[in-house]
Amino acid sequence: MKKRIFAMLMAAAMMLSMAACGNGAEEKKTENSAGTEAQAADGASTLVYGSNDYTRINPAMDEHGEINILIFSGLTSHDGENQVAPGLAKSWDYDEDTLTYTFHLEENVKWHDGEPFTADDVKFTIEAIMDPDNGSENAPNYEDVTAIDVIDDHTIAFTLSAPNVAFLDYMTMAILPKHLLEGEDMQESDFFRHPIGTGPYKLDSWDAGQAITLVKNEDYFKGAPNIDKIIFKIVPDDNAKALQLKSGEINLAKVTPKDAQNFVDDDAFTVYDMKTADYRGILYNFNNEFWQRNKDAIPAISYAIDRQKMVDSVLLGEGVVAYGPLQRNKYNNEDVEKYSYDPAKAKEVLEAAGWTLGDDGIYERNGEKLSFTINVMEGDQVRADLAAIACQQLKEVGVDAKAQVQSEIDWANQEAFLIGWGSPFDADDHTYKVFGTDKGSNYSGYSNEQVDTYLTQARQTSDENERKEAYAKFQVALAEDPAYTFFCYCDVDYVTNKKIQGITKDTVLGHHGVGIFWNVEDWTIE
Repeated sequence: MKKRIFAMLMAAAMMLSMAACGNGAEEKKTENSAGTEAQAADGASTLVYGSNDYTRINPAMDEHGEINILIFSGLTSHDGENQVAPGLAKSWDYDEDTLTYTFHLEENVKWHDGEPFTADDVKFTIEAIMDPDNGSENAPNYEDVTAIDVIDDHTIAFTLSAPNVAFLDYMTMAILPKHLLEGEDMQESDFFRHPIGTGPYKLDSWDAGQAITLVKNEDYFKGAPNIDKIIFKIVPDDNAKALQLKSGEINLAKVTPKDAQNFVDDDAFTVYDMKTADYRGILYNFNNEFWQRNKDAIPAISYAIDRQKMVDSVLLGEGVVAYGPLQRNKYNNEDVEKYSYDPAKAKEVLEAAGWTLGDDGIYERNGEKLSFTINVMEGDQVRADLAAIACQQLKEVGVDAKAQVQSEIDWANQEAFLIGWGSPFDADDHTYKVFGTDKGSNYSGYSNEQVDTYLTQARQTSDENERKEAYAKFQVALAEDPAYTFFCYCDVDYVTNKKIQGITKDTVLGHHGVGIFWNVEDWTIE
Protein backbone atom coordinates (compact mmCIF):
# COMPACT_ATOMS: atom_id res chain seq x y z
CA MET A 1 0.00 0.00 0.00
CA LYS A 2 2.82 2.41 0.83
CA LYS A 3 4.40 1.68 -2.52
CA ARG A 4 1.14 2.41 -4.33
CA ILE A 5 0.61 5.68 -2.47
CA PHE A 6 4.16 6.77 -3.31
CA ALA A 7 3.58 5.95 -6.96
CA MET A 8 0.33 7.91 -7.07
CA LEU A 9 1.92 10.96 -5.51
CA MET A 10 4.84 10.91 -7.90
CA ALA A 11 2.58 10.27 -10.86
CA ALA A 12 0.47 13.25 -9.89
CA ALA A 13 3.52 15.48 -9.96
CA MET A 14 4.31 14.15 -13.44
CA MET A 15 0.76 14.75 -14.63
CA LEU A 16 0.70 18.32 -13.46
CA SER A 17 4.12 19.39 -14.76
CA MET A 18 4.31 17.19 -17.88
CA ALA A 19 7.41 15.50 -16.51
CA ALA A 20 7.92 11.85 -15.82
CA CYS A 21 8.61 10.84 -12.21
CA GLY A 22 11.40 9.15 -10.35
CA ASN A 23 15.02 10.03 -9.65
CA GLY A 24 17.35 11.80 -12.03
CA ALA A 25 20.44 10.21 -13.52
CA GLU A 26 23.63 11.69 -14.95
CA GLU A 27 24.20 10.73 -18.57
CA LYS A 28 26.74 11.68 -21.20
CA LYS A 29 26.51 15.30 -22.31
CA THR A 30 24.97 16.45 -25.56
CA GLU A 31 27.15 18.45 -27.93
CA ASN A 32 25.78 21.75 -26.62
CA SER A 33 22.68 22.94 -24.80
CA ALA A 34 20.47 22.87 -27.88
CA GLY A 35 22.52 20.63 -30.11
CA THR A 36 21.91 22.74 -33.21
CA GLU A 37 25.41 23.96 -34.07
CA ALA A 38 27.11 20.57 -33.80
CA GLN A 39 24.39 18.84 -35.74
CA ALA A 40 24.40 21.43 -38.52
CA ALA A 41 28.12 20.81 -38.89
CA ASP A 42 27.70 17.09 -39.65
CA GLY A 43 24.77 17.62 -42.01
CA ALA A 44 22.17 15.83 -39.89
CA SER A 45 18.66 17.26 -39.70
CA THR A 46 17.85 18.18 -36.11
CA LEU A 47 14.64 19.21 -34.40
CA VAL A 48 15.12 20.90 -31.02
CA TYR A 49 11.96 20.86 -28.93
CA GLY A 50 11.52 23.08 -25.88
CA SER A 51 10.35 20.55 -23.30
CA ASN A 52 9.47 20.45 -19.64
CA ASP A 53 11.71 18.25 -17.56
CA TYR A 54 11.75 14.48 -17.22
CA THR A 55 13.36 12.53 -14.42
CA ARG A 56 12.28 9.20 -15.85
CA ILE A 57 10.50 7.88 -18.94
CA ASN A 58 8.08 5.24 -17.67
CA PRO A 59 4.94 5.00 -19.82
CA ALA A 60 3.63 1.91 -18.03
CA MET A 61 3.43 3.57 -14.64
CA ASP A 62 2.89 7.24 -15.61
CA GLU A 63 -0.22 8.51 -17.34
CA HIS A 64 1.55 10.38 -20.12
CA GLY A 65 4.67 12.04 -21.40
CA GLU A 66 5.17 13.68 -24.79
CA ILE A 67 8.40 11.78 -25.38
CA ASN A 68 6.84 8.32 -24.93
CA ILE A 69 5.43 8.03 -28.45
CA LEU A 70 8.85 8.71 -29.98
CA ILE A 71 10.61 5.91 -28.12
CA PHE A 72 7.86 3.31 -27.67
CA SER A 73 5.03 1.73 -29.65
CA GLY A 74 1.71 0.21 -28.61
CA LEU A 75 -0.28 -2.62 -30.13
CA THR A 76 -2.60 0.05 -31.51
CA SER A 77 -2.07 3.72 -32.26
CA HIS A 78 -4.15 6.84 -32.89
CA ASP A 79 -4.32 8.58 -36.25
CA GLY A 80 -4.69 12.30 -36.95
CA GLU A 81 -8.43 12.12 -36.26
CA ASN A 82 -7.80 10.32 -32.93
CA GLN A 83 -9.24 7.06 -34.22
CA VAL A 84 -7.70 3.69 -33.39
CA ALA A 85 -5.22 2.46 -36.01
CA PRO A 86 -2.75 -0.45 -36.22
CA GLY A 87 0.51 -0.26 -34.33
CA LEU A 88 2.62 -3.24 -33.31
CA ALA A 89 -0.54 -5.23 -34.03
CA LYS A 90 -1.30 -5.28 -37.75
CA SER A 91 -4.85 -6.59 -37.10
CA TRP A 92 -7.14 -7.92 -34.38
CA ASP A 93 -10.34 -9.91 -33.83
CA TYR A 94 -12.99 -9.69 -31.15
CA ASP A 95 -15.15 -12.59 -29.99
CA GLU A 96 -18.27 -11.12 -28.36
CA ASP A 97 -19.26 -14.46 -26.81
CA THR A 98 -16.02 -14.88 -24.87
CA LEU A 99 -15.12 -11.17 -24.62
CA THR A 100 -11.74 -11.98 -26.14
CA TYR A 101 -9.52 -9.71 -28.24
CA THR A 102 -6.90 -11.51 -30.33
CA PHE A 103 -4.06 -9.41 -31.72
CA HIS A 104 -1.92 -10.41 -34.69
CA LEU A 105 1.46 -8.77 -34.30
CA GLU A 106 3.87 -7.37 -36.85
CA GLU A 107 6.78 -9.71 -37.53
CA ASN A 108 10.46 -8.81 -37.63
CA VAL A 109 10.05 -5.90 -35.20
CA LYS A 110 13.19 -5.26 -33.17
CA TRP A 111 13.87 -3.49 -29.91
CA HIS A 112 16.39 -0.69 -30.10
CA ASP A 113 19.03 -3.09 -28.75
CA GLY A 114 18.40 -5.50 -31.65
CA GLU A 115 16.44 -8.14 -29.73
CA PRO A 116 13.21 -9.39 -31.34
CA PHE A 117 9.85 -8.07 -30.15
CA THR A 118 7.35 -10.84 -29.30
CA ALA A 119 3.98 -11.41 -27.68
CA ASP A 120 5.78 -12.20 -24.41
CA ASP A 121 6.72 -8.51 -24.18
CA VAL A 122 3.06 -7.55 -24.47
CA LYS A 123 1.97 -9.97 -21.75
CA PHE A 124 4.77 -8.80 -19.48
CA THR A 125 3.88 -5.10 -19.90
CA ILE A 126 0.16 -5.34 -19.29
CA GLU A 127 0.60 -7.72 -16.33
CA ALA A 128 3.09 -5.25 -14.81
CA ILE A 129 0.54 -2.46 -15.14
CA MET A 130 -2.19 -4.63 -13.63
CA ASP A 131 -0.05 -5.65 -10.65
CA PRO A 132 -1.29 -3.52 -7.71
CA ASP A 133 2.15 -3.69 -6.09
CA ASN A 134 3.53 -1.63 -8.96
CA GLY A 135 1.13 1.27 -8.37
CA SER A 136 0.47 2.14 -12.01
CA GLU A 137 -2.04 4.94 -12.57
CA ASN A 138 -2.93 3.17 -15.84
CA ALA A 139 -4.19 0.06 -14.03
CA PRO A 140 -7.93 0.97 -14.27
CA ASN A 141 -7.67 0.69 -18.06
CA TYR A 142 -7.08 -3.05 -17.73
CA GLU A 143 -8.98 -3.99 -14.60
CA ASP A 144 -11.42 -6.11 -16.67
CA VAL A 145 -8.66 -8.35 -18.06
CA THR A 146 -8.96 -11.87 -16.64
CA ALA A 147 -6.52 -13.73 -18.88
CA ILE A 148 -3.64 -12.95 -21.23
CA ASP A 149 -2.72 -15.88 -23.46
CA VAL A 150 0.37 -15.94 -25.66
CA ILE A 151 -0.65 -18.13 -28.60
CA ASP A 152 2.68 -17.81 -30.40
CA ASP A 153 5.41 -15.19 -30.82
CA HIS A 154 3.16 -13.01 -32.93
CA THR A 155 -0.32 -13.71 -31.55
CA ILE A 156 -1.76 -12.78 -28.17
CA ALA A 157 -5.29 -12.89 -26.72
CA PHE A 158 -6.90 -10.84 -23.93
CA THR A 159 -10.05 -12.13 -22.23
CA LEU A 160 -12.19 -9.65 -20.29
CA SER A 161 -14.65 -10.16 -17.46
CA ALA A 162 -16.95 -7.48 -18.89
CA PRO A 163 -17.08 -5.47 -22.10
CA ASN A 164 -14.79 -2.45 -22.29
CA VAL A 165 -15.49 -0.39 -25.39
CA ALA A 166 -12.32 1.65 -24.89
CA PHE A 167 -10.05 -1.40 -24.78
CA LEU A 168 -8.54 -0.85 -28.23
CA ASP A 169 -7.78 2.76 -27.27
CA TYR A 170 -5.97 1.53 -24.19
CA MET A 171 -3.87 -0.86 -26.24
CA THR A 172 -2.00 2.19 -27.52
CA MET A 173 -0.08 1.67 -24.26
CA ALA A 174 3.67 1.58 -24.84
CA ILE A 175 4.99 -1.98 -24.76
CA LEU A 176 8.15 -2.56 -22.69
CA PRO A 177 10.94 -5.14 -23.21
CA LYS A 178 10.58 -8.18 -20.98
CA HIS A 179 14.21 -9.17 -21.46
CA LEU A 180 15.38 -5.92 -19.84
CA LEU A 181 12.74 -5.42 -17.15
CA GLU A 182 11.80 -8.87 -15.87
CA GLY A 183 12.53 -8.94 -12.14
CA GLU A 184 13.12 -5.17 -12.02
CA ASP A 185 11.30 -2.68 -9.80
CA MET A 186 8.76 -1.06 -12.14
CA GLN A 187 8.93 2.22 -10.25
CA GLU A 188 12.64 2.46 -9.55
CA SER A 189 14.45 0.52 -12.28
CA ASP A 190 17.34 2.35 -13.92
CA PHE A 191 15.83 1.26 -17.25
CA PHE A 192 13.54 4.27 -17.09
CA ARG A 193 16.58 6.55 -17.36
CA HIS A 194 17.91 4.39 -20.23
CA PRO A 195 14.71 3.43 -22.06
CA ILE A 196 14.72 1.02 -25.00
CA GLY A 197 11.64 0.71 -27.15
CA THR A 198 10.48 -0.16 -30.66
CA GLY A 199 9.51 3.40 -31.64
CA PRO A 200 10.75 5.66 -34.43
CA TYR A 201 13.49 7.20 -32.26
CA LYS A 202 15.95 5.76 -29.76
CA LEU A 203 17.78 7.34 -26.86
CA ASP A 204 21.26 8.63 -27.69
CA SER A 205 22.07 10.59 -24.53
CA TRP A 206 20.48 12.15 -21.46
CA ASP A 207 22.03 15.17 -19.80
CA ALA A 208 19.90 15.36 -16.68
CA GLY A 209 18.00 18.63 -16.42
CA GLN A 210 19.47 19.87 -19.71
CA ALA A 211 18.55 17.76 -22.74
CA ILE A 212 17.43 14.33 -23.92
CA THR A 213 18.82 13.47 -27.35
CA LEU A 214 17.09 10.96 -29.62
CA VAL A 215 18.33 9.60 -32.95
CA LYS A 216 16.20 8.00 -35.62
CA ASN A 217 15.63 4.25 -35.52
CA GLU A 218 16.82 2.96 -38.88
CA ASP A 219 15.07 -0.36 -38.16
CA TYR A 220 11.68 1.15 -37.26
CA PHE A 221 9.03 -1.29 -38.44
CA LYS A 222 7.01 1.43 -40.20
CA GLY A 223 10.08 2.84 -41.95
CA ALA A 224 12.91 5.07 -40.76
CA PRO A 225 11.89 8.66 -39.89
CA ASN A 226 12.95 11.58 -42.04
CA ILE A 227 14.47 13.76 -39.30
CA ASP A 228 17.80 12.41 -38.08
CA LYS A 229 17.82 13.73 -34.53
CA ILE A 230 15.31 15.14 -32.05
CA ILE A 231 16.52 16.92 -28.93
CA PHE A 232 14.18 17.52 -26.02
CA LYS A 233 15.87 20.61 -24.60
CA ILE A 234 14.70 21.16 -21.04
CA VAL A 235 13.11 24.61 -20.77
CA PRO A 236 10.64 24.47 -17.85
CA ASP A 237 9.61 28.13 -17.99
CA ASP A 238 6.99 29.14 -20.58
CA ASN A 239 8.47 32.59 -21.15
CA ALA A 240 11.94 31.18 -21.70
CA LYS A 241 10.61 28.91 -24.46
CA ALA A 242 9.47 31.94 -26.47
CA LEU A 243 12.82 33.68 -26.02
CA GLN A 244 14.73 30.59 -27.13
CA LEU A 245 12.55 30.21 -30.21
CA LYS A 246 13.47 33.76 -31.20
CA SER A 247 17.16 33.13 -30.57
CA GLY A 248 17.17 29.87 -32.54
CA GLU A 249 18.19 27.70 -29.57
CA ILE A 250 15.01 25.66 -30.12
CA ASN A 251 12.87 25.31 -33.23
CA LEU A 252 9.63 23.90 -31.82
CA ALA A 253 7.79 24.68 -28.59
CA LYS A 254 4.38 25.07 -27.01
CA VAL A 255 4.02 28.69 -25.90
CA THR A 256 1.43 30.79 -24.10
CA PRO A 257 -1.23 32.61 -26.16
CA LYS A 258 0.42 35.93 -25.24
CA ASP A 259 3.85 34.79 -26.43
CA ALA A 260 2.39 33.28 -29.61
CA GLN A 261 1.32 36.76 -30.75
CA ASN A 262 4.99 37.72 -31.10
CA PHE A 263 5.46 35.13 -33.85
CA VAL A 264 2.31 35.62 -35.93
CA ASP A 265 3.82 38.22 -38.27
CA ASP A 266 7.33 36.73 -38.31
CA ASP A 267 8.01 35.06 -41.66
CA ALA A 268 10.58 32.72 -40.08
CA PHE A 269 7.96 30.92 -37.96
CA THR A 270 4.69 29.07 -38.22
CA VAL A 271 2.12 29.39 -35.43
CA TYR A 272 -0.28 26.47 -34.98
CA ASP A 273 -3.39 27.35 -32.97
CA MET A 274 -4.68 23.84 -32.19
CA LYS A 275 -7.78 22.71 -30.38
CA THR A 276 -7.42 20.41 -27.40
CA ALA A 277 -9.58 18.39 -25.03
CA ASP A 278 -7.47 19.91 -22.24
CA TYR A 279 -9.36 21.73 -19.47
CA ARG A 280 -8.37 23.65 -16.35
CA GLY A 281 -10.09 24.10 -13.02
CA ILE A 282 -9.86 23.80 -9.26
CA LEU A 283 -9.38 20.28 -7.93
CA TYR A 284 -10.52 19.93 -4.33
CA ASN A 285 -8.70 17.51 -2.07
CA PHE A 286 -11.55 15.65 -0.38
CA ASN A 287 -9.06 13.83 1.82
CA ASN A 288 -8.41 17.19 3.45
CA GLU A 289 -10.56 17.86 6.51
CA PHE A 290 -11.42 21.37 5.32
CA TRP A 291 -13.45 20.02 2.39
CA GLN A 292 -14.91 17.21 4.43
CA ARG A 293 -16.48 19.94 6.55
CA ASN A 294 -17.16 22.47 3.81
CA LYS A 295 -17.93 20.58 0.62
CA ASP A 296 -21.27 22.40 0.38
CA ALA A 297 -19.39 25.62 -0.45
CA ILE A 298 -18.10 24.27 -3.77
CA PRO A 299 -21.21 25.13 -5.86
CA ALA A 300 -20.97 28.71 -4.60
CA ILE A 301 -17.30 28.85 -5.57
CA SER A 302 -18.25 27.68 -9.05
CA TYR A 303 -20.91 30.38 -9.44
CA ALA A 304 -18.35 33.02 -8.42
CA ILE A 305 -15.97 32.33 -11.34
CA ASP A 306 -16.22 34.48 -14.49
CA ARG A 307 -14.91 31.89 -16.93
CA GLN A 308 -15.38 34.03 -20.03
CA LYS A 309 -13.09 36.65 -18.51
CA MET A 310 -10.45 33.94 -18.09
CA VAL A 311 -10.79 32.87 -21.73
CA ASP A 312 -10.59 36.49 -22.92
CA SER A 313 -7.82 37.80 -20.69
CA VAL A 314 -5.56 34.76 -20.11
CA LEU A 315 -6.17 32.64 -23.22
CA LEU A 316 -6.72 35.69 -25.44
CA GLY A 317 -9.84 34.03 -26.80
CA GLU A 318 -8.04 30.78 -27.64
CA GLY A 319 -10.33 28.42 -25.76
CA VAL A 320 -13.87 28.01 -24.47
CA VAL A 321 -15.68 28.20 -21.15
CA ALA A 322 -15.67 24.82 -19.36
CA TYR A 323 -18.48 23.20 -17.41
CA GLY A 324 -17.59 19.49 -17.63
CA PRO A 325 -15.00 16.92 -18.69
CA LEU A 326 -16.48 15.85 -22.06
CA GLN A 327 -17.08 19.06 -23.96
CA ARG A 328 -14.77 18.04 -26.80
CA ASN A 329 -16.33 14.58 -26.97
CA LYS A 330 -19.32 13.32 -28.93
CA TYR A 331 -21.01 12.28 -25.67
CA ASN A 332 -21.03 15.76 -24.18
CA ASN A 333 -24.26 16.65 -22.38
CA GLU A 334 -25.06 20.36 -22.64
CA ASP A 335 -28.14 20.01 -20.44
CA VAL A 336 -26.32 20.11 -17.12
CA GLU A 337 -25.86 22.76 -14.46
CA LYS A 338 -23.07 24.90 -15.93
CA TYR A 339 -22.55 27.14 -12.88
CA SER A 340 -22.61 30.22 -15.10
CA TYR A 341 -21.14 33.36 -13.55
CA ASP A 342 -23.57 34.64 -10.92
CA PRO A 343 -22.01 36.31 -7.84
CA ALA A 344 -25.41 36.89 -6.25
CA LYS A 345 -26.23 33.19 -6.60
CA ALA A 346 -22.89 32.32 -5.02
CA LYS A 347 -23.71 34.35 -1.92
CA GLU A 348 -27.25 32.95 -1.81
CA VAL A 349 -25.91 29.37 -1.82
CA LEU A 350 -23.46 30.12 0.97
CA GLU A 351 -25.98 31.84 3.19
CA ALA A 352 -28.52 29.06 2.67
CA ALA A 353 -25.84 26.66 3.95
CA GLY A 354 -25.33 28.66 7.13
CA TRP A 355 -22.35 30.82 6.15
CA THR A 356 -22.42 34.42 7.40
CA LEU A 357 -20.40 37.36 6.14
CA GLY A 358 -17.80 38.50 8.66
CA ASP A 359 -16.66 42.03 9.38
CA ASP A 360 -13.62 41.42 7.19
CA GLY A 361 -15.81 40.59 4.19
CA ILE A 362 -15.09 36.84 4.35
CA TYR A 363 -17.78 34.24 4.99
CA GLU A 364 -17.45 32.08 8.09
CA ARG A 365 -19.30 29.24 9.75
CA ASN A 366 -18.83 27.65 13.15
CA GLY A 367 -15.84 29.89 13.78
CA GLU A 368 -14.09 28.86 10.56
CA LYS A 369 -13.32 31.20 7.66
CA LEU A 370 -14.10 30.14 4.10
CA SER A 371 -10.42 30.32 3.27
CA PHE A 372 -8.23 27.92 1.29
CA THR A 373 -5.12 27.79 -0.90
CA ILE A 374 -4.96 26.82 -4.58
CA ASN A 375 -1.57 25.35 -5.41
CA VAL A 376 -0.04 25.89 -8.83
CA MET A 377 3.02 24.12 -10.26
CA GLU A 378 5.77 26.59 -11.09
CA GLY A 379 6.67 27.24 -14.72
CA ASP A 380 3.07 27.22 -15.99
CA GLN A 381 2.20 30.87 -16.50
CA VAL A 382 -1.31 30.17 -17.80
CA ARG A 383 -2.27 28.25 -14.67
CA ALA A 384 -0.74 30.89 -12.45
CA ASP A 385 -2.75 33.60 -14.21
CA LEU A 386 -5.97 31.58 -14.02
CA ALA A 387 -5.46 30.99 -10.30
CA ALA A 388 -4.81 34.69 -9.69
CA ILE A 389 -8.03 35.70 -11.46
CA ALA A 390 -10.01 33.04 -9.60
CA CYS A 391 -8.75 34.27 -6.24
CA GLN A 392 -9.64 37.86 -7.11
CA GLN A 393 -13.15 36.88 -8.18
CA LEU A 394 -13.70 34.71 -5.13
CA LYS A 395 -12.61 37.53 -2.83
CA GLU A 396 -15.35 39.67 -4.36
CA VAL A 397 -18.05 37.26 -3.08
CA GLY A 398 -16.50 36.71 0.35
CA VAL A 399 -14.26 33.68 -0.24
CA ASP A 400 -10.65 34.02 0.85
CA ALA A 401 -8.74 31.96 -1.75
CA LYS A 402 -4.98 32.32 -2.17
CA ALA A 403 -2.83 31.11 -5.07
CA GLN A 404 0.49 29.55 -4.20
CA VAL A 405 3.10 28.61 -6.81
CA GLN A 406 5.20 25.64 -5.76
CA SER A 407 8.13 23.69 -7.19
CA GLU A 408 6.80 20.50 -5.61
CA ILE A 409 3.29 19.55 -4.61
CA ASP A 410 2.47 18.09 -1.22
CA TRP A 411 -0.41 16.16 -2.71
CA ALA A 412 -1.67 14.51 0.46
CA ASN A 413 -1.90 17.70 2.50
CA GLN A 414 -2.84 20.43 0.03
CA GLU A 415 -6.34 21.91 -0.01
CA ALA A 416 -6.75 22.47 -3.74
CA PHE A 417 -4.84 22.42 -7.01
CA LEU A 418 -5.13 24.16 -10.39
CA ILE A 419 -5.80 20.91 -12.26
CA GLY A 420 -5.49 20.00 -15.92
CA TRP A 421 -7.05 16.93 -17.54
CA GLY A 422 -8.77 15.96 -20.78
CA SER A 423 -8.57 13.35 -23.53
CA PRO A 424 -9.49 13.52 -27.24
CA PHE A 425 -10.01 9.75 -27.37
CA ASP A 426 -12.80 7.48 -26.12
CA ALA A 427 -14.97 9.12 -23.44
CA ASP A 428 -13.87 6.47 -20.94
CA ASP A 429 -10.38 7.94 -21.00
CA HIS A 430 -9.85 10.59 -18.30
CA THR A 431 -13.28 9.97 -16.80
CA TYR A 432 -13.40 6.42 -15.43
CA LYS A 433 -9.96 6.60 -13.80
CA VAL A 434 -10.23 10.30 -12.85
CA PHE A 435 -13.67 10.39 -11.19
CA GLY A 436 -14.18 6.71 -10.31
CA THR A 437 -13.83 5.83 -6.63
CA ASP A 438 -10.25 4.79 -5.77
CA LYS A 439 -9.16 4.73 -9.41
CA GLY A 440 -5.57 5.35 -10.45
CA SER A 441 -5.86 9.04 -11.44
CA ASN A 442 -8.49 10.12 -8.91
CA TYR A 443 -6.16 12.50 -7.07
CA SER A 444 -9.00 14.38 -5.37
CA GLY A 445 -10.28 11.39 -3.39
CA TYR A 446 -13.69 12.02 -5.00
CA SER A 447 -16.34 9.33 -4.56
CA ASN A 448 -19.91 9.24 -5.84
CA GLU A 449 -21.84 6.00 -6.20
CA GLN A 450 -23.96 7.28 -9.09
CA VAL A 451 -20.89 8.49 -10.97
CA ASP A 452 -19.29 5.06 -10.54
CA THR A 453 -22.42 3.31 -11.81
CA TYR A 454 -22.84 5.44 -14.93
CA LEU A 455 -19.17 5.29 -15.88
CA THR A 456 -19.22 1.51 -15.59
CA GLN A 457 -22.37 1.27 -17.67
CA ALA A 458 -20.86 3.47 -20.36
CA ARG A 459 -17.67 1.44 -20.73
CA GLN A 460 -19.55 -1.87 -20.85
CA THR A 461 -21.88 -1.20 -23.78
CA SER A 462 -21.10 -0.66 -27.44
CA ASP A 463 -24.64 0.53 -28.14
CA GLU A 464 -24.29 4.21 -29.01
CA ASN A 465 -27.65 5.21 -27.54
CA GLU A 466 -26.97 3.39 -24.28
CA ARG A 467 -23.51 4.97 -24.00
CA LYS A 468 -24.92 8.40 -24.71
CA GLU A 469 -27.55 7.97 -22.00
CA ALA A 470 -25.03 6.68 -19.44
CA TYR A 471 -22.58 9.52 -20.09
CA ALA A 472 -25.41 12.05 -19.96
CA LYS A 473 -26.38 10.76 -16.51
CA PHE A 474 -22.75 10.73 -15.41
CA GLN A 475 -22.36 14.39 -16.30
CA VAL A 476 -25.55 15.33 -14.47
CA ALA A 477 -24.43 13.48 -11.34
CA LEU A 478 -20.98 15.09 -11.50
CA ALA A 479 -22.51 18.55 -11.87
CA GLU A 480 -24.80 17.99 -8.90
CA ASP A 481 -21.87 16.80 -6.77
CA PRO A 482 -18.85 18.64 -8.23
CA ALA A 483 -15.38 17.18 -8.00
CA TYR A 484 -13.89 20.29 -9.62
CA THR A 485 -14.73 23.87 -10.39
CA PHE A 486 -14.18 23.90 -14.15
CA PHE A 487 -12.63 27.01 -15.72
CA CYS A 488 -11.88 26.63 -19.43
CA TYR A 489 -10.68 24.47 -22.26
CA CYS A 490 -7.35 25.70 -23.56
CA ASP A 491 -6.41 25.81 -27.21
CA VAL A 492 -2.68 25.32 -27.56
CA ASP A 493 -0.15 27.33 -29.54
CA TYR A 494 2.82 25.53 -31.03
CA VAL A 495 5.43 27.66 -32.73
CA THR A 496 7.90 26.13 -35.17
CA ASN A 497 10.64 27.24 -37.45
CA LYS A 498 9.12 27.56 -40.93
CA LYS A 499 11.38 24.77 -42.22
CA ILE A 500 9.60 22.09 -40.14
CA GLN A 501 6.85 20.43 -42.17
CA GLY A 502 4.33 17.65 -41.44
CA ILE A 503 2.46 18.88 -38.36
CA THR A 504 -1.28 18.19 -38.69
CA LYS A 505 -2.87 21.44 -37.54
CA ASP A 506 -6.43 20.06 -37.30
CA THR A 507 -5.64 17.18 -34.91
CA VAL A 508 -7.36 17.72 -31.55
CA LEU A 509 -4.66 17.36 -28.91
CA GLY A 510 -4.95 16.04 -25.38
CA HIS A 511 -3.85 16.77 -21.84
CA HIS A 512 -1.14 19.48 -21.81
CA GLY A 513 -1.42 19.65 -25.59
CA VAL A 514 0.14 16.20 -25.88
CA GLY A 515 -0.25 14.50 -29.24
CA ILE A 516 1.49 16.73 -31.75
CA PHE A 517 4.15 14.03 -32.35
CA TRP A 518 1.64 11.35 -33.44
CA ASN A 519 3.12 11.24 -37.00
CA VAL A 520 6.63 12.50 -36.24
CA GLU A 521 8.24 9.91 -38.50
CA ASP A 522 6.68 11.73 -41.46
CA TRP A 523 7.94 15.20 -40.51
CA THR A 524 10.68 16.87 -42.52
CA ILE A 525 13.02 19.83 -42.12
CA GLU A 526 13.48 21.61 -45.42
